[in-house]
Amino acid sequence: MKSWKKHDRVEVEGVPDDFAPEIPFFAVGDIHGCAGLLDAMLLQLGAAASGEETRVFLGDYIDRGPDSRDVLMRLWGLSQEHPDKVVCLMGNHERMMLDFIDDPAGSGAEWLRFGGVETLRSFGISAEKKRLDSDASIDLANALEAALPAGMQEWLRGLPLQWSSGNMHCVHAAMSPKRHPKAQREEALLWGHPKFFSEPREDGVFVVHGHTIVEIASISASRVSLDTGAYKTGRLTAARVSESTCDFFQA
Repeated sequence: MKSWKKHDRVEVEGVPDDFAPEIPFFAVGDIHGCAGLLDAMLLQLGAAASGEETRVFLGDYIDRGPDSRDVLMRLWGLSQEHPDKVVCLMGNHERMMLDFIDDPAGSGAEWLRFGGVETLRSFGISAEKKRLDSDASIDLANALEAALPAGMQEWLRGLPLQWSSGNMHCVHAAMSPKRHPKAQREEALLWGHPKFFSEPREDGVFVVHGHTIVEIASISASRVSLDTGAYKTGRLTAARVSESTCDFFQA
């Protein structure tokens, strides 16, 4: 099981002259159960919006923070209200939660050590231990399925792994620098790639991502890094990307 990696700082290398999305969009970094920060960010983005932007959430809505259920309810509601203007990507933590539902006594049990206990509590399910026997894990998975509002699990299972506009590609974690954006492996998109930070792309593609905590959100080589560790730092970061422009927002 992989875990997140802290990346101290991303150096800004020039201005985004080569950014060429077909439409402007907002991209929002990892929320991790911080509903208050999400609400504050939505207000900021609403005030800055021209009305043409798509809002793209980069995954990891749950775990670690205290309000995972509230975050999911807000994003699910936005997706239903504005299906053409809101995109919620799959993060590795959403994937782990679904794996727990599918195989709570096997591979899915690892989720409890990576923030699953906090998510269960947000749904009113008591889980004091992060390692349980098989019967207890199955009971927790059944309780979580029962607690999810009707339709939410189906929405979570259908979350896309990436979203693209022009030469801008939004993913949760990373892309292989050598593979075409549409030929990426799920492992890289959800968990990262060993050469993502050391090897820039050479095809004019830019990757907007979360997953790896950075001290400041910024632009470096072929990447825009937006995870500023909301649950650890109290800072949630987003970017508005348009042609030759990238503006950052922080709640």
